[in-house]
Amino acid sequence: MTEEVASVGWDAIDEEMTKIYGQQEPKHYGTYLPYALGGPDPLDGISAYKAEKPVPHWHFVTYGFSELYDKESENLEDSGYGFELTFRLIRGEDEDEPPAWALNLLQNMGRYVFNSGNVFRAGDYLDANGPICLDADTELTALAFVQDPDLAEIDTPNGRVQFLQMVGITGDELESMQTWNTLGVLAAGFPYIPSYMTDLERTSLLQIPAVSEAIRQGAEEEGSNTGLLYVSQLAWEPGKKGWFSKTPATLQLGAKQAEIIGKLLLGRIRKGNRLRLIGADIQVIFEPGEKPGFVSEEDEVRIVLDDPTTVEMSKNLLPKESKFEIAGLAGISIQILKTNITDSDGNVVKVIG
Repeated sequence: MTEEVASVGWDAIDEEMTKIYGQQEPKHYGTYLPYALGGPDPLDGISAYKAEKPVPHWHFVTYGFSELYDKESENLEDSGYGFELTFRLIRGEDEDEPPAWALNLLQNMGRYVFNSGNVFRAGDYLDANGPICLDADTELTALAFVQDPDLAEIDTPNGRVQFLQMVGITGDELESMQTWNTLGVLAAGFPYIPSYMTDLERTSLLQIPAVSEAIRQGAEEEGSNTGLLYVSQLAWEPGKKGWFSKTPATLQLGAKQAEIIGKLLLGRIRKGNRLRLIGADIQVIFEPGEKPGFVSEEDEVRIVLDDPTTVEMSKNLLPKESKFEIAGLAGISIQILKTNITDSDGNVVKVIG
């Protein structure tokens, strides 16, 4: 078997990049020790091209989410996970080397996918719980994923590969994506972040009236596209019945995510859609219905809400420690717990609630 045949997936990626950058030799960062043999980096390599339009920037592309060499997976349609990541980062005038943090960020995305098995799709988002560039003075604290505007999906001998571009976003942009949808928010902001460029120095798109209004209208007309939310603090305590008293069941939520859950309920239930919260040990499903109530099982709780109950619950889901009951939802109390934000060493750096 020739080397060319052995690297058909890699060659297919290079061919697409050549269509954009011609014979430019990219800055390439390979992995010496494969991840499968104990190496620290899951991706085989990352290339960074110098792009000049619409503004000078680095255009990164990964090698490793797809099958670069022989076909190994049983999925004949997709190559590996079915995508590679790209990333466009504003480049300084005298910058000859791409910043190391961007390479580390892409490798961290590889660790997340390889370790969890969760794949990215256009329209996904990811909360970084802090600056996407550690120690940087930036408002960008989350990531969104969209089809790279210059790289279409390709068919390789190992299957299909999409090029998903990773975009740095602010906390309120993330919230807008959750309460409406990712691609709608990015499209509204596209004139101000051409090519979905990541600029650590930019402020929120929601400060631009035209963008903010487009997002407001979209969310009002379409509701939220977020049907599932992973919740770090989620617990259920069944109620207790005694001879002389009755204790309601308690739904526990963290202060960090309480407010967005309230907004998602408005954007889902009032449009006739469900919202599923996934915790470590339990999932809670909110469903629209005419008669509020709940059914609890060992690892799943189903809560039915009508419009008035949804509105009342949403008003009370705030990022502060509290406990309350909803008049229209008998037998349940809601408890908001403090959320501790920790750094990579486990030290508490912020308390919400």
